Amino acid sequence: MTERDSDGVSAAIAGPARLPSVSIVIPARDSEATIAEALESALAQDYAGPVEIIVADGSDRPSLSETIRRRWPSVRVVPNPDRTLGPGCNAALRESVGDVVVRCDAHTVLPPGYIRRAVETLERTGAANVGGRQVPVGTTHFERAVALAMGSWLGSGGARHRVGGAAGPVDTVFLGVFRRKALEAVGGYDPVLDRNQDYELNWRLRQRGEIVWFDPELSVRYRPRGTLRKLAMQHFDYGRWKRVVLRRHPGSWRARHLAAPLLTLGLAASAAFVLAGAYGTGAALPLAYFATLIFGSSVIGVRRRELAALLLPLVLATSHLSWGAGFLFPARVGNR
Repeated sequence: MTERDSDGVSAAIAGPARLPSVSIVIPARDSEATIAEALESALAQDYAGPVEIIVADGSDRPSLSETIRRRWPSVRVVPNPDRTLGPGCNAALRESVGDVVVRCDAHTVLPPGYIRRAVETLERTGAANVGGRQVPVGTTHFERAVALAMGSWLGSGGARHRVGGAAGPVDTVFLGVFRRKALEAVGGYDPVLDRNQDYELNWRLRQRGEIVWFDPELSVRYRPRGTLRKLAMQHFDYGRWKRVVLRRHPGSWRARHLAAPLLTLGLAASAAFVLAGAYGTGAALPLAYFATLIFGSSVIGVRRRELAALLLPLVLATSHLSWGAGFLFPARVGNR
């Protein structure tokens, strides 16, 4: 067993030398409510090679770092003064030593065997990054409705890491398990992006000829946003930062990226027609959209036998229109 220092702030679990060493990096900010499940799931992995866990803390208060050091002394904590995800991942990456870098979030739960299978898939496929599905699990009716939306074509646009599919090369995966050399070769995460960092990083990897591999057997539990306001803010940010990424990398455009912005513009135009007295023309798109939401939500609710599907039209409309509005008003990009 190797240890970084006497007070045990970094976990390093001994294992066969033939297995690549692993670094689990977790960017976190004021995540006291969810960090326990994330760390316990990481510490419970059955991988036989050397493992270290590093949390990059960008919190506004010292309580998260203090809690981690007290409850999980084998976990190393490093500061993230930028406080956002990209710089946090890079800060943890700089302090890590593993041949393989496992990205985890403070609000996700790694299933048993996740790292073992991911490393096996890296070795078998020669990919630079492997990952699987984001599996949203809610505890309230609203969170379960968001989970239903995220796992449906209506809510995700058919992204394989959301709805599942066959194993193989993809544009992006949820979180990811990387070869360190490939990750460092592209410069790690873009520190300027507040959202869409994973997609942008995987785009740069693929531009270098690397493979991003989807394994449907890999899945990570995710806690959805718990209020309509938080959901709207999340998707607004998704849309505005997606516009920034697409502007930087025009070749990464996909038709699905335009669906929400065009819908948002279309509904705005419909409102203008109604105000101008053209009620028939103005009502056509809103009625068609509303009917699609009701029909799609009904089908999802019946298939999943989930009462929370009654909230799906509201959740889907909030997600679509917030994402579309964010895309139409992209973020201003500065330097960090």
